[in-house]
Amino acid sequence: MEPAVDASWRKSSYSPSEGNCLEVSETPGGIFVRDSKNPSQSVLLWDVVEWSALISLTHIGRP
Repeated sequence: MEPAVDASWRKSSYSPSEGNCLEVSETPGGIFVRDSKNPSQSVLLWDVVEWSALISLTHIGRP
């Protein structure tokens, strides 16, 4: 599955301005993730459960 051509991509406000980050696009089919430096390259697709688990793991140990 590929994201729509007109997909809306966003990146974290914590990302550096040089573009060294990931961008995400939320769709009914899941969450697409791509490298902001190479947006025309392959993307990863995470289903909502997988994405939620990943985000939860990144918050472990944070205040």
